[in-house]
Amino acid sequence: MSDIVPIRRALLSVSDKTGLVEFGRFLAAQRVEILSTGGTAKALREAGVPVKDVSEHTGVPEMLDGRVKTLVPQVHGGLLFRRDLAEHRAQVEAHGIAPIDLVAVNLYPFEATVAQGAAFNDCIENIDIGGPAMIRSAAKNHAHVAVLTEPGDFAAVQAEMAAQGGTTLATRKRLAAAAYARTAAYDSAISRWFAGELGETFPPRLSFAGVLKQGLRYGENPHQQAGFYLDGSQRPGIATARQVQGKELSYNNINDTDAAFECVAEFAEPAIVIVKHANPCGVAVAQDLSAAWDAAFLCDPVSPFGGIVAANRVLDAAAAEKIAAIFTEVVIAPDADDAAKAIFAKKKNLRLLLTGGLPDPAAPGLAFRSVAGGFLAQTRDAGRVAAEGLKVVTQRAPTAAELADLLFAFRVCKHVKSNAIVYAKGQATVGIGAGQMNRVESSRIAAWKSEAAARAAGLPEPLAKGSVVASDAFFPFADGLETAAAAGVTAVIQPGGSIRDAEVIAAADKAGLAMVFTGMRHFRH
Repeated sequence: MSDIVPIRRALLSVSDKTGLVEFGRFLAAQRVEILSTGGTAKALREAGVPVKDVSEHTGVPEMLDGRVKTLVPQVHGGLLFRRDLAEHRAQVEAHGIAPIDLVAVNLYPFEATVAQGAAFNDCIENIDIGGPAMIRSAAKNHAHVAVLTEPGDFAAVQAEMAAQGGTTLATRKRLAAAAYARTAAYDSAISRWFAGELGETFPPRLSFAGVLKQGLRYGENPHQQAGFYLDGSQRPGIATARQVQGKELSYNNINDTDAAFECVAEFAEPAIVIVKHANPCGVAVAQDLSAAWDAAFLCDPVSPFGGIVAANRVLDAAAAEKIAAIFTEVVIAPDADDAAKAIFAKKKNLRLLLTGGLPDPAAPGLAFRSVAGGFLAQTRDAGRVAAEGLKVVTQRAPTAAELADLLFAFRVCKHVKSNAIVYAKGQATVGIGAGQMNRVESSRIAAWKSEAAARAAGLPEPLAKGSVVASDAFFPFADGLETAAAAGVTAVIQPGGSIRDAEVIAAADKAGLAMVFTGMRHFRH
């Protein structure tokens, strides 16, 4: 027995009318009776497609300002009854219910309404009730009914109907799965919005959904599978970027590029961030991107090979020439001029991503991490310290130049894996220690990197000499600070709060350092 179901009656009710008229014309040519409502019926009639109003089909008028029009047995009975059961056939015949073989429904634009900042009542009115009900009824009865929830579904169903005279069970199953995913995502968006309206950052039940942007060749390693999903937030960055050129992005490319772009967005001045394995290896601000590149690259001339570069300005030819001079996996920026694009075009494998804007580092939002049996959720690290919020704890206060570098270094620290130590001088990193199990080792690694970078550049002394140092969390002992002092730093910024703060302050005073406490830490695991 064939699993192909001919389509004799279809119900079309869509808010997104992309492809609607073409599909309606095809159904009409196949002698399919088309039922419809409201704006969908109007669009089809204006295109010359014969349509029967749902209210005429059901004998029940639309009511309550259109809130009730399809929530009737004549619709849901036509969708839910099993054609293979004599008892079902007898019941629908007794009640004059006609079968509906195909439903094409996409939902009221609730997500878009919320994104536009609409008032509470407007958002409520854009919560679809009849649409999800019809979708779920049709999906449950996919053995007999095809359910289409996206304009992209039209072409595949049309092709199958033209070739085989109806829809196959395999297609109906696929469409049903997509339908339940769509209604789940819709309800998730509503519940998240409602929680926000109630001021509940972490409600008793938290759900979220994503739309697959692309399947990835593999995950962090070739034996892992991966996919890239969008959450619909439209935050400028890797998820919304337009890829101008280059190979397909990998899992690691996406992760590292996000880290780079979030970091570079911290700065108002022209800035370059170079990232390798999700850690900055060079960060600088300057009068233009070309100068910022020079300073960022000087910090660590080895790690940028095969790395990610982020800029917070329109890329120009001068910056592009320098970036393209080494092997770079990804370049991301708000935009690039034609000259820069032409330079990058010579590097066929380089991925160039343009976002059209920068994310707001202070914007609220949630960050997630999976654990065995669940996931962790927290608010994004939108914290930022300012000069007026710092507490000078040493005998010497920082100079104006030191203060500027301290704030710069602490801002970079926020994006370095803990334990994080950042040396900075002249608004550029000159040594970064990341991801160590103790803070003194991070201090030593950052100092060692400053020495290696100086040797590579032919400079007479380590880059860290005369720099400032930032620590993402407090120094638990004086040894980390003493290591930084030995590297030549003149000032320190750290959160404070250790039971040995007095010991660390005394060590700073002994070394003649200025030190400020932020009262805020930036762990990044």
